[in-house]
Amino acid sequence: MKLHINNETSKLKSVILGVANSNGPQPKLEEAYDPKSIKHIKEGTYPEESDMIEELEEVASILKKHNVEVLRPRIIENYNQIFSRDIGFVIEDKFIRANILPDREKEIKAIDFVLETIDPDKKIKLPDNCHVEGGDVMPYGDFILVGTYRGEDYADYITARTNVEAVEELQRLFPHKTVKSFNLRKSNTDPKANALHLDCCFQPVGDKYAIIHRNGFLEEEEYEWLVSLFGKENVLEIDSQEMFDMNSNIFSISESLVISDVHFTRLNDWLRSKGIQVETVNYREIAKQEGLLRCSTLPLIRE
Repeated sequence: MKLHINNETSKLKSVILGVANSNGPQPKLEEAYDPKSIKHIKEGTYPEESDMIEELEEVASILKKHNVEVLRPRIIENYNQIFSRDIGFVIEDKFIRANILPDREKEIKAIDFVLETIDPDKKIKLPDNCHVEGGDVMPYGDFILVGTYRGEDYADYITARTNVEAVEELQRLFPHKTVKSFNLRKSNTDPKANALHLDCCFQPVGDKYAIIHRNGFLEEEEYEWLVSLFGKENVLEIDSQEMFDMNSNIFSISESLVISDVHFTRLNDWLRSKGIQVETVNYREIAKQEGLLRCSTLPLIRE
């Protein structure tokens, strides 16, 4: 397989979509990785496997309808494999294996059948001290936009997934690109004050637009830099409730076509006003684990 990814919105040809089959029992509180999952465990509203399978299959059918090759991880018994974006990402023609939480190491093995088709010289494993997950990494033309957390208390946050060392390594691997990092707001306890990944508070869409949540960024100047990159008139600002609901975590099939949650009324109306077709799904159960459409997809090839 010849990989090709230079941005978030070019026409999608091939993608790995997560699976919820044999998802395992509801995690104990101490096993949860994010404050939103913790909230739903405490409230007794943690999602059921059957509902999440149904939501993912709806996405698969839309992708196939638009002639996208849909690959699925091999199912591991009693294991959460929904968020394929976490385990790796593609930049240009290279697959970068993410250094994810140790408990999730099995997930990468479930896509071995895909990785075996990629030229070994195009597969990169970052040094062990580089922590990174795909939700924090966005190729954007001459830029690679990366969410991180620069606080000295990085190790205290289960929600801090990409460190400064990974940002520096990406710059070394892609010297012809500008790697721009963003210091994100983290919380282990408050899902409305936690940007788990960059795609939880920002995402490019269409040919010149972006969705953004100001409070996801700890540095005002970094937020302003992003807004100026797109132009204020091309940016939809979302509030803390919309960020919590994951409005910035939709998924582009092309510049003129996205998959979004049917409940994102304001966002979907805005997208349509910009000439972007919106295919809608109900993703409310998967959203309870602080991930949505971008999180559950790993693009391999875009035109």
